[in-house]
Amino acid sequence: MVLIPWRGKQREREPGRIETSPLAALRTEMDRLFDQFFREPLGTFEWPFGDRGWVPPVEVTESDEEVTVRAEIPGVDPQHLDLSMVGNQLVLAGEKKDDLDRSGRECHASEIRYGSFRRSIPLPANVDEQRVEADCTNGMLTIRLKKIQPTPAKRIEVKGR
Repeated sequence: MVLIPWRGKQREREPGRIETSPLAALRTEMDRLFDQFFREPLGTFEWPFGDRGWVPPVEVTESDEEVTVRAEIPGVDPQHLDLSMVGNQLVLAGEKKDDLDRSGRECHASEIRYGSFRRSIPLPANVDEQRVEADCTNGMLTIRLKKIQPTPAKRIEVKGR
């Protein structure tokens, strides 16, 4: 995915030899990061500034009565989850542990992410923090947050003398 056409990305010094400028190399790397992000947003995206770990993908839906947040957390023990409300955001934190004993084993491939995660999820409506239900079944965490019904506007009479 090329975001902006860029002329002069590469320049030719000698016939047959192409030199890439540092700016063109930066552009190529940014294009690669955008391509990777839009192919796999927040799932297995490689963070370029050190190991980012694993962040579970979420889905937020809303009905007249509640906001529902679903998160894919395969391999995460529900006992290692921490849910909290901070303002109008749901904070999902936890840890996906690697329980395999790797002593004496040579690893040939590893695409499974482990480690701690913390994710703040903005909610589309005001919810009652006292009426939250969370259930984890088959690696799918479902959180139901009951909405606070807005109070209708009340007319206030102004008295005069």
